[in-house]
Amino acid sequence: MCNCSSQDSKPRLDVSSISPIDGRYKKTVSDLDAFFSEQALMRYRVLVETKYLFALLNHKSFRNNKPLTKKQFNFLCDLYEKFSPRDYNQIKRIESKTKHDVNAVVEFLSQKLVSIKRSDLCPLIHFGLTSEDINNVSYSLMVKDATKKVMLPNIKNVLKELKKIAKRTSTIPLLSLTHGQPATTTTLGKELAVFILRSERQLENIQNASFLAKLSGATGTYAAHSITFPKTTWHLFSKRFLKQLGLEQNSLTTQIEPGDSLAELFHCFVRLNNILSDLSVDMWLYISRNIFIQKNKLGEVGSSTMPHKINPIFFENAEGNLDLANNNFSFLASRITKSRLQRDLSGSTIFRNIGVGFAHSLLSYKNLINGLSRLSPNKKQAAIELDQNWSILAEAVQTVLRKNGDPSAYDKIKKLTRGKPLNQNSYLDMVQSLDLKKEEKNKLLSLTPSTYLGEVAKILKGL
Repeated sequence: MCNCSSQDSKPRLDVSSISPIDGRYKKTVSDLDAFFSEQALMRYRVLVETKYLFALLNHKSFRNNKPLTKKQFNFLCDLYEKFSPRDYNQIKRIESKTKHDVNAVVEFLSQKLVSIKRSDLCPLIHFGLTSEDINNVSYSLMVKDATKKVMLPNIKNVLKELKKIAKRTSTIPLLSLTHGQPATTTTLGKELAVFILRSERQLENIQNASFLAKLSGATGTYAAHSITFPKTTWHLFSKRFLKQLGLEQNSLTTQIEPGDSLAELFHCFVRLNNILSDLSVDMWLYISRNIFIQKNKLGEVGSSTMPHKINPIFFENAEGNLDLANNNFSFLASRITKSRLQRDLSGSTIFRNIGVGFAHSLLSYKNLINGLSRLSPNKKQAAIELDQNWSILAEAVQTVLRKNGDPSAYDKIKKLTRGKPLNQNSYLDMVQSLDLKKEEKNKLLSLTPSTYLGEVAKILKGL
C-alpha cells in the first residue's frame, strides 16, 4: 500500500500554501494525495518501471537472465506497494543532480537492484523506452485509479442524498417558474429527479471510460526494441503489458500518447459538473424561496453582523468550485492533446496540474453531500405559493377550450389572465362564464393549482 498519505495521521495544513486546495481545503481533498501529489507521481513511475522489468524477465527474449527469487520479487513489489516519503526523497536527491525526474527513478531502481545483488538486471530498467512511455502510462493509471477509488464513490454519494430528498418530496406540489415567472404546477421531487437522470447518464460515461497508453519508444516505432531483438513482435508485447495494467494500447503515436482518452474523460466530468452546478443554483433558489429549510446547527455562524442568518454556503461553495474544476478540465482537454511535431516539453508542466480539476470537483461533491443532508422540505410554503397563483391554471382552461373547438381559445384566456392575478374566486367565476359542456366545466371547476399535475406520478414511478 502506498504511503503517499498516511491513513493514521491527519493531513497537515500548510499555512504557506498558495493554492487553497493544499491549504484551507487540504483535509477535504486529501483522498487524492495518493494519486496526484508529486510523491504519487513518483510512485506510479516506480510501479510502471518495475512491472515492465517483470514483463521483460517473463519474455522468451530474456530467458537467459537469472530469474528473481521470491524474496527479490517481493522486495521489488514493495518498492511501489509500500512507497514511502523516504523513497520519494531519495529519488528527489538523485533528480537534483540529474535534472531529469524519470532518469532519477531509473537510477533509484538501479540502486535497489544493486542492494539485492541483482546489478545484472540494471540494463533492463527502462529498456528501449523513453521517459514519455513511463509518464503517459503513469498518468493514465493515476487518473484511472483516482476516478475509480475516489471520484465515483463521492459522485454516487451525491446522487444517494439527492435521491433521498427526491423520494421524500415526490408528491409535494410545487409552483414552477419559467423565465422567473409563475408557470404551471410540478412536484419538488420531480424537479430534483431531472438532475438525477442527467447525472446518472454522465456517471455511466465516466464508469465506462477507457484509458489509452503507449509503450513504443522514442517516436512510437519500437526501433530500439527491434534492433536488439528483431524476432520479437514488440507491439504485441506492449499491448499485453498495458492490458495487464488495465489500459488499452494506442498502437499509432508519436513519442507522446496524445491524451485523447483523458480529454474524453475530462469532458465527461465537465458535463457532470455543469449539471451539479445547475443543481447548486436551483437549491440556492429553493432555499431563498423558503421551499427548503436548512438545519440550524449549534455553534455555526451565518453572518458576522446578522445573527439570524443560515446561509446556503455548501451550495455556494460547490458552485464556485465546480466552475474552477471545469475551467481546469476544459483547458486540459484542449491542451494535452497538442504537441509540436513528435514531441515538445510544454505539456510536462501541464500534466503536473492534472489533479487540480479533480480536487475542486471532489471538494464540490462533498459540499453538495453536506448541503443536501441538511435540508427539509417546507410543504406549507410550497402550498402558499400555489394558492397565490391561480393564474397558472390558464393553460388548462385554454387547452380545454381548444379541445372543444374554440378557435380563439388562447386569445380569450390571455385577455382574461395576462398580467391579471387570479385567486380562487376569480378563477371559478371565469370558468363559470365559459361556453362549455357541463362535464368539461366541472373538470375545470374541480381543478386547483395543487392538483394540476398531469402524469407526474407515472413519470416518477420507480424513482
